[in-house]
Amino acid sequence: MPIRQMKDNSEQHLVIKNHLQNTMNPIQRTPKTAQNGKGPAAGHEPHNTKQSRNHTSPPTKNKGRRRGRGGRKSDQGDVCMRPSSRHCTVAQKPVNPGSADILAATSNGSIQNDHNLPGMEMGFPTSSKSLNFASRPGFGQVGTKCIVKANHFFAELPDKDLNQYDVTITPEVTSRTMNRAIMAELVKLYKESELGMRLPAYDGRKSLYTAGEFPFSWKEFSVKLVDEDDGINGPKREREYKVVVKFVARANMHHLGQFLAGKRADAPQEALQILDIVLRELSTKRYCPIGRSFFSPDIRAPQRLGDGLESWCGFYQSIRPTQMGLSLNIDMASAAFIEPLPVIEFVAQLVGKDLLSRPLSDSDRVKIKKALRGVKVEVTHRGNVRRKYRVSGLTSQPTRELVFPVDDNSTMKSIVEYFQEMYGFTIQHTHLPCLQVGNQRKANYLPMEACKIVEGQRYTKRLNERQITALLKVTCQRPRDREHDILQTVQHNAYDQDPYAKEFGVKISEKLASVEARILPAPWLKYHETGKEKDCLPQVGQWNMMNKKMINGMTVSRWACINFSRSVQESVARGFCIELAQMCQVSGMEFNPEPVIPIYSARPELVEKALKHVYNASMNKTKGKELELLLAILPDNNGSLYGDLKRICETDLGLISQCCLTKHVFKISKQYLANVALKINVKTGGRNTVLLDAISCRIPLVSDIPTIIFGADVTHPENGEDSSPSIAAVVASQDWPEVTKYAGLVCAQAHRQELIQDLYKTWQDPARGTVSGGMIRDLLVSFRKATGQKPLRIIFYRDGVSEGQFYQVLLYELDAIRKACASLEPNYQPPVTFIVVQKRHHTRLFANSHRDRSSTDKSGNILPGTVVDSKICHPAEFDFYLCSHAGIQGTSRPAHYHVLWDENNFTADGIQSLTNILCYTYARCTRSVSVVPPAYYAHLAAFRARFYMEPEMQENGSNSCSNGQNKGTRVVGESGVRPLPALKENVKRVMFYC
Repeated sequence: MPIRQMKDNSEQHLVIKNHLQNTMNPIQRTPKTAQNGKGPAAGHEPHNTKQSRNHTSPPTKNKGRRRGRGGRKSDQGDVCMRPSSRHCTVAQKPVNPGSADILAATSNGSIQNDHNLPGMEMGFPTSSKSLNFASRPGFGQVGTKCIVKANHFFAELPDKDLNQYDVTITPEVTSRTMNRAIMAELVKLYKESELGMRLPAYDGRKSLYTAGEFPFSWKEFSVKLVDEDDGINGPKREREYKVVVKFVARANMHHLGQFLAGKRADAPQEALQILDIVLRELSTKRYCPIGRSFFSPDIRAPQRLGDGLESWCGFYQSIRPTQMGLSLNIDMASAAFIEPLPVIEFVAQLVGKDLLSRPLSDSDRVKIKKALRGVKVEVTHRGNVRRKYRVSGLTSQPTRELVFPVDDNSTMKSIVEYFQEMYGFTIQHTHLPCLQVGNQRKANYLPMEACKIVEGQRYTKRLNERQITALLKVTCQRPRDREHDILQTVQHNAYDQDPYAKEFGVKISEKLASVEARILPAPWLKYHETGKEKDCLPQVGQWNMMNKKMINGMTVSRWACINFSRSVQESVARGFCIELAQMCQVSGMEFNPEPVIPIYSARPELVEKALKHVYNASMNKTKGKELELLLAILPDNNGSLYGDLKRICETDLGLISQCCLTKHVFKISKQYLANVALKINVKTGGRNTVLLDAISCRIPLVSDIPTIIFGADVTHPENGEDSSPSIAAVVASQDWPEVTKYAGLVCAQAHRQELIQDLYKTWQDPARGTVSGGMIRDLLVSFRKATGQKPLRIIFYRDGVSEGQFYQVLLYELDAIRKACASLEPNYQPPVTFIVVQKRHHTRLFANSHRDRSSTDKSGNILPGTVVDSKICHPAEFDFYLCSHAGIQGTSRPAHYHVLWDENNFTADGIQSLTNILCYTYARCTRSVSVVPPAYYAHLAAFRARFYMEPEMQENGSNSCSNGQNKGTRVVGESGVRPLPALKENVKRVMFYC
């Protein structure tokens, strides 16, 4: 996330009809309320029909939205939605002892949380096409109007018929590059004679597209390709392919026109896909395509990243339906590629240049094997013959010891002799292993020095810190420079001269889209009455703690410090702790200047032993009272120490910890100490600030009735990790009307599973029968315990969902929310607003004039609070772009919010203003942040939970949670994911503050 803060170290369609009718109590109507995406060596389509009106859940979409501050109809059941006469309080329905109102806290005061048991059942709803996403209720009006430019380029809709043909190539080819070569040869040979002079666009797999029809509906062609890798001189291998082209369908351009005009809700994905492929066809031939981006060393000179990698510049391109019609979204991109070096040079960069004069160590061998596995190399020892192979591994023996049979009599010959006799190639570095190419059954051996890495291979494994820093330097562009490069890219691509664009009648503007925007006002923030400044109005997305005191400063009486840094002497550590204690006091906390025990120094490799020693020693000193805070001083480069410390503290000892790096201990700055004090206060249960409008009960559709705001995210393992689980996290506000404090739960689930499996679940208990549980249910109960109120409205911000997953995620997760509510109390169905938050998109907004300093922040970016909901947004659905933060470096990326489901009938101004002001409540710094805090906290919680996984965990299959259950392994179904260690109760509310 581009935010400055301290660092401690088949698509499915929404449906609910029959499924939910069988699982939930019928919903009663209440009156309206008044608030509104080897042998020898070798050289969506979301088709939405109109929603049925007799669905019981989710409630039917309401017609006739009111355009005021509110206006909502609600299917609430018997939950009282009528605002109380007293501001910010709601009269609760008396709890019937015989009813299922489990929203009250359990008898021992803890949250009921006993759902981590065998026999759990989780059912997916069946699919249906009965729902549309929330439609746009109108456009926002609040804020100062301005003009911004967006990296969208208007695309004129073609007036030609677009046809799709199926392509079958025999023998079957799996490589897209080879498929394209075959089809290019076919077009070259038969364009005039058989194809009616059509210039088709090809997706590289099974589909061919044309503007107008071929003069046939089915035809077989013969294509011969020569293997150019066999060199210039001598005979070349030739292969013949049979290609069958068959008419499939004609794209409905009228449908596309109606969709762009907002008259139809379902996007014609086929037509959009054809146009996207057409506009990518020429770039695919010119550049190296990776996903939706194109890269080339010719766009800008590659920059070395270290360890045999380099950065290539390129551009992202995608056709998008918008309110202004079709739009081509162009953005700059960078990616890490493997340098096209001789393999021997690549390996030398990886493990050191002395490699040529020493034997390989085991660790070197593993590092080289990991780096080269899957990499394509070409031989260099055969003159013009440049055969290509993919590396499958390394030999366990050095080259000089490798032999293989040369005939049926098992006559053996060494690799060194073979290359000398066959090719006149003398292997110099015989102490190095050979590359294994091919598969294990037929492994060929190639000496490293006879191979060169093929150009244009993207590096998909994890980059190290140094490489990340180097890549960021390349990608980090000021807005003016990025805008200039985007315009240059469009001009260089010359879409007006593109033969494919001409063939299909697509015209692309060369001007950035000019878009109406508004700058939403920053909210007033409330601080403690004893400070000189009791409230504060942030300026350009930031403020500071000078003359202010935390609105709820906590007391820290019992704390200890553990020092893992050898370079930090005890006197230095003590001085740092004294300064930090003073800053906490100045900021509004009560902080004991003396630790419970003297500062304890320990070695990083003994982290567990050291932590338990400090914990036990402190408990003995305080006669059984637990520590309220543990300060930890870590080396700047601490490897796994940070993660190990957090895992032990938060899942074993129940300690709240604050880590500080050595560099900050030596160079103490007031700003750093102030930021640490903010984190310590929220970790120990305090609030740093609250929205003035929240405590004055002036936030529409939040302040009128008890409202809970959820944030959810799923993080997936990095590329190359094929079995690690995905981690789901859900956080929810635990105070009302302030909506500042949050509690969080995390859960391990199946590898790369995007749906959050543990939102709601049931299982069979021998004594109690069917038992309900899940993350939503637990957090609803926790809200009731913390506030004394049950939530009467749910706002759910969901991070990390791509457009292709919208239906599937909404289908499953809204159903889980519904079931969780119904399991707590009969007819308990608070209205839900479900919003997807996206940061991984390529829309960028630029100031209309970079010279106008009043329209930009210090970094040259658009001002915080800039919101766009017209022109470049969806033709009919309820979405908007919000840049809620001030830029620091590079070009700010606005967050894209897409309201998929809205039973609270938010106006455009209502949801945009709420989202913007929430971005000022992030607890870890005095800046507005780029993503709404509940979604941000969920992301941090999911990231933190990776530290909880023990190295030996075997991950596959289903899901398991860390919600405070007893420890132990639970496997669901035939295979399962080992559960995360249980979080201690006091950690759930703070683990995402890091």
